[in-house]
Order: sequence, then structure tokens, then C-alpha cells
Amino acid sequence: MIERGAFRSARWRYVFISGLLASVSALPVRAATAETDTTAAGPSTAVGEVIVTATKREENLQNVAVSVQALTPTILSQHQVASSDDYIKLLPSVSFQSFGPGQSQIYFRGITSGGDGLHIGSEPATGVYVDEVPLTTIANGVDLHVYDMARVEALSGPQGTLFGASSLSGTLRLITNQPDPTHFSASADAQLDAFTDGGPGGMVQGYVNIPVSDKVAIRLVAFDEHDAGYINNVPKTRVFNLTPGSDPATGDTLTENNSRFTKNNFNDVDTYGGRVALRVDLNDSWSITPAVIAQHQKSDGNFLQNPKLGDLNIADFGPDLNIDDWYLASMTIKGKIANWDVLYAGGWFGRTVNNKTDYSYYAVGYDALGYTSLVTYPDGHGGFLDPDQQFTSNDQYTKQSHEFRVSSPGDQPLRFLGGLFYERQTNLSTSNYIIPGLLASGDLDSAGNPAAVPGAGDDLFYKHLNRVDRDFALFGELAWDIRPNLTLTLGGRYFTANNTLLGFSGFSHNAADPTTCFASTAITQVPCVNVNAQVKESGETHKLNLSWKIQPQLMVYATYSTGFRPGGVNRLALAPPYQPDTVDNYEVGWKTTWLDGRLRFNGAVFDEEWHGLQYGYAPLGGAGVTIIVNAGDARSYGVEGDVAFRATDQLTLTLSGTALHAALTKQFCSTSDCAPSGTRLPVQPDYKLNASARYEFEVHDFKSFFEGDLGAQGESTSALFRHDEASLGPTQPFATLDLSAGFGRDNWTFTVFAQNIADTRGVLSVNVDCTITACGPDALQYLTKPRFVGAKISAKFD
Repeated sequence: MIERGAFRSARWRYVFISGLLASVSALPVRAATAETDTTAAGPSTAVGEVIVTATKREENLQNVAVSVQALTPTILSQHQVASSDDYIKLLPSVSFQSFGPGQSQIYFRGITSGGDGLHIGSEPATGVYVDEVPLTTIANGVDLHVYDMARVEALSGPQGTLFGASSLSGTLRLITNQPDPTHFSASADAQLDAFTDGGPGGMVQGYVNIPVSDKVAIRLVAFDEHDAGYINNVPKTRVFNLTPGSDPATGDTLTENNSRFTKNNFNDVDTYGGRVALRVDLNDSWSITPAVIAQHQKSDGNFLQNPKLGDLNIADFGPDLNIDDWYLASMTIKGKIANWDVLYAGGWFGRTVNNKTDYSYYAVGYDALGYTSLVTYPDGHGGFLDPDQQFTSNDQYTKQSHEFRVSSPGDQPLRFLGGLFYERQTNLSTSNYIIPGLLASGDLDSAGNPAAVPGAGDDLFYKHLNRVDRDFALFGELAWDIRPNLTLTLGGRYFTANNTLLGFSGFSHNAADPTTCFASTAITQVPCVNVNAQVKESGETHKLNLSWKIQPQLMVYATYSTGFRPGGVNRLALAPPYQPDTVDNYEVGWKTTWLDGRLRFNGAVFDEEWHGLQYGYAPLGGAGVTIIVNAGDARSYGVEGDVAFRATDQLTLTLSGTALHAALTKQFCSTSDCAPSGTRLPVQPDYKLNASARYEFEVHDFKSFFEGDLGAQGESTSALFRHDEASLGPTQPFATLDLSAGFGRDNWTFTVFAQNIADTRGVLSVNVDCTITACGPDALQYLTKPRFVGAKISAKFD
């Protein structure tokens, strides 16, 4: 096992990456084999064949009766994809909420309530896999640096049969390039870039594939990236009213400023890490591939803007920092028993996230509402403490998963794939809501208890909880060729879930309440235990698919499939456990190729019914603590598709898009507001599209190109309840344009690019730092990145 701190050594990582790049550059130069996304490209004017593993078998994309969009190595490279923001931009069926790198949740086809991403809350609605191993993480997803990838596969709609409980809305698969014993290959990239509204950055990355023998190969990958900042923390002065009910202009006030935290372009990011994979062919039938990925990411500052303070500005009164260290070790064993394929995939994941966030908008919001007693605390010396709270958290995640499956020969009219799956994931989550000096002040709350939570320093509110989620499943799919061109597929998955939550969450008076808080030796670092609950459940998902090859290049299919997300435990005693939510998906799709392979047109029409959707909100009387409830039913329906057209030998045009409507089908009421039937689900825009045109030509033996990429999306809402949405407001439609050009010869290429060339301020999501009731007036916006320009040189060796 790799120690999590191993990747923190700057000397180690620069020596490793420099050595890798130097070894690559010292190799004898030969013309590189042309990169291709095909196994049988056909005529040079044809759109290339794409191989995917959406059904856990390698198949031509055009033969897979699943709505899947594949981003190939060529597409990833041409769009300078390095992070999750970059590839989500290219996937029209995908939306996301984010507070910055490593702090995002993603969704397909509008299956989102806007209330996910909680450490103690619903499991993610979308499954994320690296190769055969799930990387889906409680709360916020991992932001894996994208390099040396075979492809990114986006599977729309519930994928519960093959990919399990966290694939309610869809599944995202990151497929890495594997060690290859048949030939040597290597690559190295160096990039300089900058935000025209911010600072400079850059990146170096490289890989080398080394055949050790004709049966053994090792693949090494390393990367180091610095992303410049573009958000400014600007000076601001705040005045708090110290006299409840009085006019701030005449009553006692407290004035604070943020001068010690102001800085321009303060949201910079440093990401470095690597990947090591070893392939050993034991014989002609069996191989074993152990691999390790490790990444360190440090994000400074805030990635949201406050539109009241001007373009790309925010006013934070505390430190902002997110340090995200993780590793994923995996073991894949492939082989054959008779003519059946056998696979075992095991994964061992560890992640530590340390986060510091300004929480001052909480004090501003409650002061504006007149709750002065919640934000003013005497300092014990005749004055008052700074009421601007700070938030710190430490999350320690673990996950282990094991999958064993078998599959019959793929060339038979009756085919079976099935197996067993087990997963155990944990999160030891500690959160501190701090008012500096609170403990020393000796302040008492309204019940006469010390205001500071005992044993937790200056915490006004403290949380230390251990969450364990366990899943076990049996799954299988049976495909039957009724006729050579007509296939029926039946699939099912039976599973059990066992989720527990143990620890403390609350204020000092919660710790002092003997009726709800008990001494315990089961968990340390808590004043007592007031959360100790368990939920066990079982269920099934199923799938029915009929595909018809009308002609060799024309397939249509119809699918009925279901998805499932387990329920769980609420930390508030007044809130019962929340129940599972499910999705029924009805889909008709097509996969077509025209004009002798020049034109590919795929698409699907879908109707998804979401039952018992899980939603997080803070009820009245809950002291601002979020609970999860089942908010009733919703429906999302629409159309998605993509077109690739090789118009000439030099010109390639692509277009992909999704248009949908997602809304409640039953009224949902909280303790203070209602969302009537027909209320739009938040986050997902009503349309999203991408278009590109790439022209390739030669100038004096230099292969050259120009490319333009257009991205656009429509309006989206920001909250489910009427009063909340009135406070936050919808996002507005926007479009961005990216341009790139380059040239190369033999084994190297040089590229220049400008992303968001018009410097558009597209709002991707609207977020708040506390309950919308208090913090809604100071809602913050997560934006498309400002204009971003750069130059990259790449070398390939084969």
C-alpha cells in the first residue's frame, strides 16, 4: 500500500517526472504510428470505428443497444481535456454541481434534486468507474487527472443491472490504456497556459510502456499541473447589529473587515500524481494486471463568485483551502475456463480530504434575519468576538470492492454474462464550525450551557461521524438472437445493503442532554454518542432490451430498465431514516451509419420516472441541520443524439446534444414551503449541445489543422422550493467558443488554443454556504472558466 503522504514530496515528483520525460526524449526517434480510435477504420474518408465496454464486453459502439457517448483519445487530446470539468463540458446528457476541484456531483438526464453531495446523506446518483473498479465516492467525486486514457464512456440512464446501486441516473467510465507486451511506446507533453482574467499556469505529463518480455509489460504515467487562479477575494467591511430589534444606524454595532485574506486570482490549483500498471501473461489464456493510481490536489481560494461584488469577485472572511489525497490500488485477473471468459476485479481505495472554508455568510444571513443572538458572542473583555464563522472538515474515505464474473462466447446465438459483487465503503467525517475565541470567552448559550461544544475547541457546532455502507449483489444478463438480426436481452440484479452511522452531531446543549447523548467507547473524539442507527434493505433491478438490425448499418432498439439507490440514516433524532429511490427508464434508440461510413448518427428518446426521490433540506426546528427525505415522484423525458460527419478528406463535423424536461409529478411540502407538481428539477439545463468543425491539411509535409468548438446550454433552475428558487434565481442560457490550431511532423505536434474566446460568464450552478433561508440573498455562482489560452508541444514514440 502506498502511504498517502508519499506524493507530497516536491523533490520526489519533479525528479520522477523529469526522469520520465528525459528517458522518453533520449529514445531513438522513429515516426510514430498514427493514433487511431479504430480497430477497423475502413476507408480514410470514413468515421472511425469506436470500441466500447458499456456491456462489459468489447463491442463496436454501433452494435451496442445502449445510449453511450464515447470520448476517444483523439477527442480528449483535441479538446485539451485534463479534469472532470473539461470532459463534462463535452457530454450533453451530463450536468453537475460544484464548489471546485474534487467537490462536484454529476448527474445524467436531469435525475437530480439539487440536494446531494452531503457527507451524511444520499449515495451519489451516478456511478463512476476506473476500468473495472468503482470509484464512486460518498459525497463529492474524485477529480482524476485525465491523461493516457483509452476513452471516457458516458452511459445514460439507469445502469443498475451491470453497475449497481449508485448508477441511478447513469454511469461514467474512465478507461485507461493498459500495459502492452507487444511493442514499446511513450509520449510526453509540455503546456504553458494562462487565464486572460487571471494568472499563468502550465503542465507536464508523460507515459512510457515498456515490454519486459513477450509476456510482461509495465506502463508508467506521471503528471504535474498548475492551474492559475481567476477569482479575486476583494476587500469588504461588514457591520453587525448587537442590539436585537434595534436600528443598526443607531444601535450598538460591530464592524469587521477581511483585509488579512484579500488576494487577486487566489483560486489556484496544483495537481500531481501518477499511475503504474503491470501486466503479466501467465499463459495464452490467463493474465494478471495489478495497478496503482495516486494523486495529490491542493486547491486554494474559492471557485465561486458573488455577483453583487462585480465580475469574478468574492469577499471571504476566512481561509479557503481544499487538500485532496487519494490512491486506488486494483487487481484484475482475466482468463478462460473452456471457452468462457472469467474475470476478477478488486479495488482498494483510500482518500483524505482536508477542507477549510469561509462560513461568514451564515452570520451575515442570520444577522439580516434579526437573529442577533446567533451571531454575537461577548469576548469576556467588554467586547465581542468576530462573528464570522470558519468551517474546517476532515474526511477519511476507504473503499474496497470485489467483482467476479463469467461470460459465455460472444459469437454464439445465446450469450450469458453474470457474477457476484461486494463493496464496503466508509467515511470518518469530522466537521468544525468555529468562532475563534469562543472557548476562552466562557460564553453560555440560552440554556446556560457553555456555547463551545465540550472537547471540540472553539466549535459552536461539531460533527464526528463514522459512516459505513455495505453492498452485495448477484447480477446477470442473457442475450438471445431470436433471428440473426433480432436480439432479446434480459437482465437482473439482486442486492442487499447495510448502512450504519455512529457518532456525534450537534451543539453543546445536544452534548449536555442525557436523554439523547450517551457515553460510548465505540468511537473516540466525541463528547458522547447521539447518532447510532442502522438501515438494512434488499431489492432488485431489471432490464429488458430488444434490438433489431434492420440493415448492417442501421440498428434500432427499445429498452425498459430500472435503477435503485439505497436509503440511509438521518443524524437528527426527529427525522426517520429515508427510503430508497428508484428510476424506471423507457427508451427507444438508434445507431446508424450512412454514406459509406462518412456519416454516423446515433440517438435516443427517453422517458424516466423517478419514484421517492431523495432530497436534502434543513427543516424548521432542525437548527440548520440538513435531513434527507423522500420528496415524492418526478419525471424526466427528452431526446439525445450525436452526429459525426466526414464531409471531405480534410473536414470533419460533429454535433451532439440533449433536450429534456425534468419536473415533479407530485407536490412536495417541507415544514415551511411547497413545491407543486410540475416544478422543474434543478441543475439540469433544458438543453445542452456541442458542435465542432476540424479542418486538416498539409503544408510542406507538416500535418496541420484548424478547429472550432461551440458549446451551449439553456436555462436551469437552482432550487426545488418556490421561495428558495425566488431567492437564488435561474441560470441563464449561454454559449462558449473554443479555437485551436496546430501542426506537426513525424513524432511531434505543436498546438495553440483559446477556450471561451469571447470570455463568456456562463453560470453552471448556483450555490449557498448555509441554508437558503439565511444565505440565499448572498448566493454564489460556479462559472464557466474565463478565457483560457495556451500552447502545447507533444512527442510520441513507438
